[in-house]
Formats: sequence, C-alpha cells, structure tokens
Amino acid sequence: MRQKVDFMSNGTRLSGLLEFPANDVKAYALFAHCFTCGKDIAAASRISRALVEKGIAVLRFDFTGLGNSDGDFSNTNFTSNLEDLRSAAEFLKESYLAPQLLIGHSLGGAAVLAVANSIESVKAVVSIGAPAKADHVIHNFQDSLDEINQNGIAKVKLGYREFAIKKQFIDDLNDNSKDDFALKGKALLVLHSPMDSVVSINQAEKIYASVKHPKSFISLDKADHFLSNKDDAEYAATVIASWANKYIEVESSEQQNLLADTGSIIVSEKNHKFTLNVVSDSHYWLADEPIKVGGNNLGPDPYEHLLAALGTCTVMTLRMYADHKKIPLDDIKVTLNHSKNYHEDSQNCEEKEGYTEVINRQISLIGDITDEQRSKLLVIADKCPVHKTLHSKLKVLTKVF
Repeated sequence: MRQKVDFMSNGTRLSGLLEFPANDVKAYALFAHCFTCGKDIAAASRISRALVEKGIAVLRFDFTGLGNSDGDFSNTNFTSNLEDLRSAAEFLKESYLAPQLLIGHSLGGAAVLAVANSIESVKAVVSIGAPAKADHVIHNFQDSLDEINQNGIAKVKLGYREFAIKKQFIDDLNDNSKDDFALKGKALLVLHSPMDSVVSINQAEKIYASVKHPKSFISLDKADHFLSNKDDAEYAATVIASWANKYIEVESSEQQNLLADTGSIIVSEKNHKFTLNVVSDSHYWLADEPIKVGGNNLGPDPYEHLLAALGTCTVMTLRMYADHKKIPLDDIKVTLNHSKNYHEDSQNCEEKEGYTEVINRQISLIGDITDEQRSKLLVIADKCPVHKTLHSKLKVLTKVF
C-alpha cells in the first residue's frame, strides 16, 4: 500500500511517499535520500519496498527545493535538511507512529547521524554509502569554490542537472562538520561498498570508529554508490530489516494494549482532527475523511464503514446460503452507495417534508444459476443480519463519562 503525503517544514510544503506492509506494521522508518537526489531514486524506492515486505513501513520524502517539494534549493543547506527530517519524524508521530528507524543514503546518511539524538523515538540508525562529515560533498563543486566565495553564488552541474550553490551552503556544511557526532542509546549499522567511487569506504571506517556499541558494519561487495543494481538494494534492505529487528520495539499498532472486548469496537483520536483509530478485539485500522473536507484520507469515512458493514454481511450471508444449498454460485459482488433523497422525489414515502436516507445496493451473482435460484438469493440478501438491524427499530443508548 502506498500513500502520497504532504507535511510542512518551516512553512514549506514537503512531498513524501509512505509505504505500508499488507499486514501489521512492525515499526516506522524514515529514509533520507542522497545529495540533490529525491525520494524516487531507484535505491530509495527499492530499499523501501523491500523493507515493507519485511513489515516495516517507510516514509521517504523530497528535501526542500527538490523533487515535488516546494522551496528554493539554493536557499537550503545541511541545517535545513536536518529540520526537514525532524518535521518528517513529527509528521509520522502525529499521524501514524513515531519512527524507530532512520535510514540515510550518502549525504542523507550524514544527516540521519546528525539528527538522530534529537528524535527521541529512534532506536536504530543506518548509514548507506555515507560520508563521516557533511563537508565531504564540497568536493562535488571544488572547481567552483572561488566563484562561490567571490560572487556568493555559482551554477554547478551535478549529474545531469544544474544547481545554484550559495556561499551560505558551503559555510553551513563546514559549521556542521566541526563537531563529532555521538549516538546516545541508539544502535548503528554502517553499509558501504569497497567499490564506492563517490564516497570512499574509509569514510565508513571513520563513522564506525566514532561511535560506541551497539554498532555493526556490512560490506556491500561490488555495489556502486547509488546501489543501481536491484539485487544490491534488496540485499541492503534485507540486512537492514534483519538487523533492526533486534532493536526496534515491534508494534503492530499503538493500540495493542487497548484491544476491545469481544463484540465491541473502540474508536479514539489519532491526530485530533479527523483521523481515528478503530480497534476490535483482534484488529486495528484507521477511519478518516477525504482531504477536500480537511482529513488525510488515510481510511474509510463513517458512511463508507456503514456501507462496508452491509456489503460484507450481504456477501457472507449469500455465500453461506449458496454453499448450504449447493447452488453453483462462482462469485458475488455487491456495490453500494448512500444518498439522501428528498421526499417529493421518493415513491412510497409518507412524510411530506425533508428527505429520506437511501442505500442503493446492487448485487452481481455469477454462476450457472436458474432464475428461481437468483430470486431466492435476492430474498436471502435482505435477511443478512446487518440489513435486518438497519431496518429494525434501532436505538443508540449513549453515556458520557
């Protein structure tokens, strides 16, 4: 499952992509991409997908001024990258669960190392092909340093694109490289290739030597800096997922200690807006409203839940009956929608004013069945428990405490 997300960082809208596993989420990870790259670079997308298969949800996003994020790249620097990471972590905390795992590629690796201590929820940090100091990237525009220092700005070609690099960017890199980083109570995994021609493996040695245990080092043999080979990216993800399991606190949902009694449902606020936690005795999911009305569209809205209840109950009831009567019903599909019809447009309506609530249900029955069986199945559809509840004299008894 993939969800496009937006969040704010210092008044700027950043664009992200959040990927979930099909089943329970063990933990949330935050991925920081390489210098002047973006969230959709092959290494980031492949590692994210492989981690999702291992049960870890991953948020990757474009730093300010890059990819689909707003802002001017020339006004950014390493410090603003760190602020973007903190904003992303806060977004996860408010909307889902706080990230326990930080993963950074190249300069993104230096960024997650620098920011890790300021994100309390983080248990483990992974650097991939990262430099030990942020100022390592200055060599990418070494030939333009004189122009940058003299004019305050220069156009620099990095890869296939041209970027405006300001003197403040250089100064910020140097300032952030003066102090050594020290991870406090967080595990470190260093992944680096001896074949890396962009960031030498001796940078990995410096990172590894600069922190205390727990720490691990894995050599990405024969991989290039960008992990452009799919197998290298998937290997890195497999290693990260296996290693991280030792340090993260597995949380299928934040409500595991708040499961409902059998037959009950608990609904609670997740972000104090429209996003809600819904918990049964064994399941957890989200309810929400569409973005156009102020929600995050992270789950079905209340009426979609209602339609789903009727639809699922209808299909289950029909299947049970067909199997019991040995009716050759190959497939069942129910399509529902809700509307409010004004009484003057409604037939068989006693009221003269206002409107009536209508659920339109279309049932598709596929199989070699007779007209008589089809008619009987239509009668059975109206006998499903939820249908009977909706047509009964239903009372909702409410207590506030």
